[in-house]
Amino acid sequence: MAESVSREAAPAGETGAAVPHRGAVTACIVLAVVMQALDTTIANVALPYIQGSVAASQDQINWVLTSYIVAAAIMTPPSGWLAGRFGRKRVLLVSVAGFTVASMLCGTAQSLTEIVGYRVLQGMFGAALVPLAQSILLDIYPPAQRGSAMALFGMSVMVGPILGPVIGGWLTDHLSWRWVFYINLPIGVVAFLGISAFVGETARALRSRLDWFGFATLSIAIAALQIFLDRGEQLDWFASGEIQLEALVMAVAFYLFLVHTVTAGKASFVDAGLFRDRNFAVGMLFIFIVGITYLASLALMTPFLQSLMGYPVVTAGLVMGPRGIGTVIAMMMVGRLIGTVDTRILLAVGLALTAWAMWDMTGWTPDVSQQTMIVTGMIQGAGLGFLFVPLTTVTFSTLAPERRPAATGLYNLSRNVGSSVGISIVAALLTENVQANHADIAGYVTPFNRLLEMPAIAQAWSPWTAAGRAALDSVVTRQATIIAYVDDFRLLMILALAALPLVLLLRKGSGGGGPAVVVD
Repeated sequence: MAESVSREAAPAGETGAAVPHRGAVTACIVLAVVMQALDTTIANVALPYIQGSVAASQDQINWVLTSYIVAAAIMTPPSGWLAGRFGRKRVLLVSVAGFTVASMLCGTAQSLTEIVGYRVLQGMFGAALVPLAQSILLDIYPPAQRGSAMALFGMSVMVGPILGPVIGGWLTDHLSWRWVFYINLPIGVVAFLGISAFVGETARALRSRLDWFGFATLSIAIAALQIFLDRGEQLDWFASGEIQLEALVMAVAFYLFLVHTVTAGKASFVDAGLFRDRNFAVGMLFIFIVGITYLASLALMTPFLQSLMGYPVVTAGLVMGPRGIGTVIAMMMVGRLIGTVDTRILLAVGLALTAWAMWDMTGWTPDVSQQTMIVTGMIQGAGLGFLFVPLTTVTFSTLAPERRPAATGLYNLSRNVGSSVGISIVAALLTENVQANHADIAGYVTPFNRLLEMPAIAQAWSPWTAAGRAALDSVVTRQATIIAYVDDFRLLMILALAALPLVLLLRKGSGGGGPAVVVD
């Protein structure tokens, strides 16, 4: 993938000279990143409304989330090549414009096929925003100020998805679910105009070539994996010929990608030599697990609050919002601690906080108080704040600077794939476990159960009447659903704990793990 140096950024990055309109450039870049980051989760609380509007099943509606993430994951790695080949500013402007138009199309969608297709376009155009914005900020700030710039950038990347449910809930309740997409129009227009006016263009590497075979095989493998996970539970997994075909396509494409990566050398789409760096290899696995636990838990919270607890959409968004406060506070603390405290200790603290929050959620029932959910959410958000910047720091601290552009694309790819895989897995397990738990509980519900002889219970849940059986089935389904959520939260807790030993495999980079200079 081609690399290029910004004309307006080189003096600041190399000599420390002032950059014209640096504040305006930063504001426009951060605005574009926030727009893209918000759309990762802004549709979460609106999913039940979208589901009803486009007549989708519970399994199908999750495609609205995963299609966006998968498209972004696929298109992130070639963003560096696109910027080098066509110019960073041009690619950034096309990304902002395309993302904004795709958002408007999502708002006009009348069917599941349309909204999923438009979400794919959103993800494809939005994929380049994060890595290109990051590279611009690194270029226009001198080394002494990059820590602060990256802290601001990190907050825009991570707080956006957490505030998404709050904004999405308010828009859905007061206007319509379509406004969770229309809101991107004013943001996109301002970002586009600002980038046009203040961001300088970079040199173009007209002779650079993209490894199309490597890109195609990796894309096919990721897409097949996602379809396999999304459709598996619905089609009874390997009992279905479609699922068998998708598994075969995924395995063959991934095998071809690996063989090509190893044999193609420097011409490969992915630099295989990156994985010889222990910190980078461990960091890729680490961020994959973080991606699973982060967005999968948010995807579970929406139906838990709205469907199981009966919360209005605005209340659900407000209950989920304080996670952002925890993240911001933790990132401010981490910004002061990095450089003086071993980043591996900070990572262990972040995983411990995440695991504790998930453990607390395994005890939740529909009677859990809002205060408990808010406090636990803030702790979970703090765990994310302790993970994000330290993990990025230690992952790239032992890589040579010239290898970081390619490495950041893969790092972001791993996080996005982890997020989409996590959402699909917890959704499939939720559906499957509800059915299994319902069967287990129903085994104890017979006309001969002595509890059903109690007058109050016999009147409401009489197994001898149709109304009683319907009421009894509703209660059993509700209990089965509660247990299924607990099982999913427990799985996410186990994943967070399973990542703890990875901390021991990391080593300090040169400079002792100072301020992060690469944030994705």
